Amino acid sequence: MKVLIIDDELNIRESLKKYLSLEKIDSETAADGIEAQKLLREDRFDAVVLDLRLPGMSGQEILQWIQAEGIRSPVIMISAHGEIPDAVAALKSGAADYLTKPFDPAELVHRLSILVSSRKREDMLEAGKRTSKAENRLIGDSQAMRDLGLLIDRISGSDATVLITGESGTGKEVVAREIHSRGRNSGEPFVAVNIGGIHESLMESELFGHEKGSFTGATARKIGLFELAGTGSLFLDEIGEMPQNLQVKLLRVLQERKIRRLGGTADLPVQARIISATNRNIEGMVKEGQFREDLYYRLNVVRISLPPLRERTEDIPSIAAYLVEKISSRMNRTPPGISGEALEALGLYPFPGNIRELENILERALIYCRGNAIALPDIDLHDRSSSVPTARLSPSKPSVLSLDGVERDALAAALARHDGNRTHAAEDLGISRRTIINKIRTYGL
Repeated sequence: MKVLIIDDELNIRESLKKYLSLEKIDSETAADGIEAQKLLREDRFDAVVLDLRLPGMSGQEILQWIQAEGIRSPVIMISAHGEIPDAVAALKSGAADYLTKPFDPAELVHRLSILVSSRKREDMLEAGKRTSKAENRLIGDSQAMRDLGLLIDRISGSDATVLITGESGTGKEVVAREIHSRGRNSGEPFVAVNIGGIHESLMESELFGHEKGSFTGATARKIGLFELAGTGSLFLDEIGEMPQNLQVKLLRVLQERKIRRLGGTADLPVQARIISATNRNIEGMVKEGQFREDLYYRLNVVRISLPPLRERTEDIPSIAAYLVEKISSRMNRTPPGISGEALEALGLYPFPGNIRELENILERALIYCRGNAIALPDIDLHDRSSSVPTARLSPSKPSVLSLDGVERDALAAALARHDGNRTHAAEDLGISRRTIINKIRTYGL
């Protein structure tokens, strides 16, 4: 967190700066409006602490300037006892909060934490809206996609917990965002977290938050993801990677709809809709004792199983067209068409990496493409860096591979692409490092 302190009294500026540094909060100071404007133009601040009475420009005038400049930093006004009506007027003009002198610096830190967390939640919501509009769409007119759309419409009026299953790259987060955008709380935050990407020692703090001093290194209060989601949606991706000790705590949250920050004493209500996803055989994990059965039933109120791309090949032309347009926009080029031969080749390929792999293939094709349409030579469906064949194209019918065989080949190809680096291969496939290590053992790679 970085804060700008604007006050004409040197002792207040220095004392607040020193106190904030003890709380591991960076700060800059300004004695008047001119200096404040210069700093606000040159740097980004998470919040502004602004004295109401200043020489030259008043605090109210600086507040109006901040708003006119489109600066989103929340402003806490500081006022003397006799200036409370002016502080209230500043609140009506757009200030986020105010404190009356003298005040406890700890109270300032507490209010800063709340305001900054709230603003970050708003920014996440706006980013989620932009992403869902620009990057995430349910595309395709296959029966599977029509059924999926009807199911999402059916559950959109409820807050039922949803479990999304499907292979890696099938678009589970896209579906989760679609559920949120069609729901009653679509205007609230959509918060996504990849369980497999969080270290086990940090997971509880990330999800539930913690109070200052609750453990070594906890120098300030942290708002957890359940709180950040508010009355929106919390998407728990790769839920199968959650350690069993935290499965117990998640089960309690779903049962009681309450959380407690680490080191906290008060229970906080959970109002967010919970959507989880996994590419693992969750029922098999339950049978093997790797995933709690009672938690599975809590998460599996509504089940959505996404088909792999090879089972809805009729959607490939529309998905490919959308991806070419998206990638071309990123490359600042006019999107080319796709030749019939290229589309036919894509339709015959089994896509072990699903839509994510299709996007990778098309991005490579756009680099090779020099004409107005992606041609067959631009489409590379064989991993030439590996001896493992990823597909055998036939003019009449696609190859028939077992699901395990496809998964093994995809793992081998990804490892070859990244010279055996498991972390990079896992990122390429959209799975966690823990998952790829387990798969490597399973297939003896």
